[in-house]
Amino acid sequence: MLNKTNRLSLAEQASMQIEQLIESGVWQVGMKIPTEPELMEELQVSRNTLREAMRALTHAGLLKTRQGDGTYVSSSSALGPVLKKRIQRSDILQTLEVRHALEREAAILAASRRTEHDLEEIQQHIESCKLAVHSRDHAAYAIADIAFHRSIIAASHNPLLMELYNHMTEGVRETISDVMELSSPSYYLQNHEMLLLAIQQNDSSQAAETVRIYIEHSKEHFQQQRG
Repeated sequence: MLNKTNRLSLAEQASMQIEQLIESGVWQVGMKIPTEPELMEELQVSRNTLREAMRALTHAGLLKTRQGDGTYVSSSSALGPVLKKRIQRSDILQTLEVRHALEREAAILAASRRTEHDLEEIQQHIESCKLAVHSRDHAAYAIADIAFHRSIIAASHNPLLMELYNHMTEGVRETISDVMELSSPSYYLQNHEMLLLAIQQNDSSQAAETVRIYIEHSKEHFQQQRG
């Protein structure tokens, strides 16, 4: 049943409670949500109120309606669709600058907080990068590389940082793919091994510097292409 307050409209309150179901993981991405009658009964709201709430959540990118099939969860947070749209309107240099800020901080935190399990995860993704480099598969490398970066973020053990970066993943993957067309993946592979070593040795300064180096390298290649 809807928890009613005086400050928000019933539709806003319904939106908030549905959003909480999504963000808490009760409703997961890809899941088909209950039917309209079921939601009306569960939230104790009218059809018009529920439809207004659903329109708001669909506009925010949390839900997606499939004609003749039903409504599905399309994002775990309203932040994800917003970031994705914003990244799509930004150029590679702007995205690289944001990556530098997030990945530098994650590397610093990972150097002091990483566990042995974190190190194993990072090493595993480096091995995947090596396989992609040896097979000269840029697409596979981009996938392995983003997994590597996410493992560094995870090793920071900062849930908010992890959430922000995960929502940026699609835009970051596109940036990596673009940069791979301009530079050699072997360079980044060597750099990532240096980053792992710095994290293994709890060297926050070296970890931050290693991130700076590969971001600057990417920016230089992109600027050269733009001429």
